Amino acid sequence: MQSLTDGDLRPDRDYCADLPKRPAPMLGNYLAKLKPQLDSGKTGVHVLEDGAGALMARAWLTVNAQKSIDVQYFIFSADAIGLIAADELLRAAQRGVKVRLLVDDVLHDGDADFLLAMDAHPNFEIRVYNPNINIGKTLPVQLYNAAKDFRGVNQRMHNKTFIVDRQVVITGGRNIADEYFDLHPDYNFRDRDILLLGGVSHHISGSFQQFWVDHRAVPLRKVIKEPESYKKGWYTDVWEQLHRFSCDPRRYWPEMRKRAANVPKRFEQLQANGVLRWVDNVRFVSDDPGKNDGKSGMAGGGKSTTALIRLVRSAKREVIIQTPYLVTSSLGKNLFAEAVARGIKLTILTNSLASTDSFPSFSGYVRDREALLKTGIMLYESKPDGPIRHKLMTLPDGRRPAKDSIYGLHAKSMVIDGEITVVGTFNLDPRSANLNTECIVVVKDKPLAQRVLKTLRAELSPANAWRITPKFNPDSEAPLSHKWKMLFARPIPRSVL
Repeated sequence: MQSLTDGDLRPDRDYCADLPKRPAPMLGNYLAKLKPQLDSGKTGVHVLEDGAGALMARAWLTVNAQKSIDVQYFIFSADAIGLIAADELLRAAQRGVKVRLLVDDVLHDGDADFLLAMDAHPNFEIRVYNPNINIGKTLPVQLYNAAKDFRGVNQRMHNKTFIVDRQVVITGGRNIADEYFDLHPDYNFRDRDILLLGGVSHHISGSFQQFWVDHRAVPLRKVIKEPESYKKGWYTDVWEQLHRFSCDPRRYWPEMRKRAANVPKRFEQLQANGVLRWVDNVRFVSDDPGKNDGKSGMAGGGKSTTALIRLVRSAKREVIIQTPYLVTSSLGKNLFAEAVARGIKLTILTNSLASTDSFPSFSGYVRDREALLKTGIMLYESKPDGPIRHKLMTLPDGRRPAKDSIYGLHAKSMVIDGEITVVGTFNLDPRSANLNTECIVVVKDKPLAQRVLKTLRAELSPANAWRITPKFNPDSEAPLSHKWKMLFARPIPRSVL
């Protein structure tokens, strides 16, 4: 966990006192202006392409929530973004908002004390999904659990939903960590979220509740115990440290606060310009907790897998897919070959060896690359330094990321026939297909699809991606360290990639 007191914080200074007083939460007032649209049953839809915009939308919603915040994430890191997000959620709880946080046990960079302190607030409850491999587990216990139930420890909750007052939702590829919001100094993800108002939001709230009450979602204090040596009320010190950390302008820049405060004006502009769409045909598909009954071993599929297969088979002209990891089974390759045989122009953009963050997944992909090309698809790999990153990765203060930072694809999206947009958490690999629970949003709206398609085509341009052919791949462009990491990852079973 990142220290809450590093960076020379002055112990004699109350950084929070330097900030202007927060206005009363106003989400209800903003939604009241949209009453005609909300009452129509349609769903307000806006795609969040850049990390700064996705971060500021979450920030404003958290500050202005009035009743509840339900948060479901695969990764909730204790880095700068994670700590600031935790502080804002804690502040919401302190003003009476009911906050529920459901995290997967993998919880990269999580910290037990950090979680226990938040859970100590009466309005803040944390549960851990499938807690068998990480939180509160020693290495011998982790190894024993993996040996005893290999499939069980590989069943993760990959859903990502951020639900405010049961009326506004953000879902998509981003987790809570610096690199998902363009703030990591060395490696940042190109990702995509979708914001939803009304309509299908109630269905997503129901999905969260299904996970929350499932037996795999275990209350935090049943997973880890508060040490007896801790003094009574110790967690209030952590709360104070969190507040001081996020009030420090070196951590939570004043430009970020200003941009977050302007979110309502931004969305009013988007609505006036027709960019915020109100759509009849919006579906949310989520796997059930546990994914499937396990009778097929490491296979078995799920609701999200079935939905995506049907969408590809429904295509009439063209399918464009973005996926950071591309590890296909015979079913996947046959699906692609069938589509191409029907005359579908099928294009896939995935990471290159130079841009990937997952060398095991790339190892699985590269062994199948030639077979994928034989299906007739057009295959592209993302460049780690394409110029489009300077359009999509603008920091909250207007600056751009460092020129030498790596730009890795993490968006999981699809556009079908230029009319249907799919944004979600599903990677094209066996893990997403059979083990992890996943969720997707399917929107049938041509103007929305055309905007997303314009960005996808830009990312496929020669400046931003390499076209893969039987005679060319860009593996030689990757540093030697990446090549070694890929080779060392080859023994990992493809079923868990």
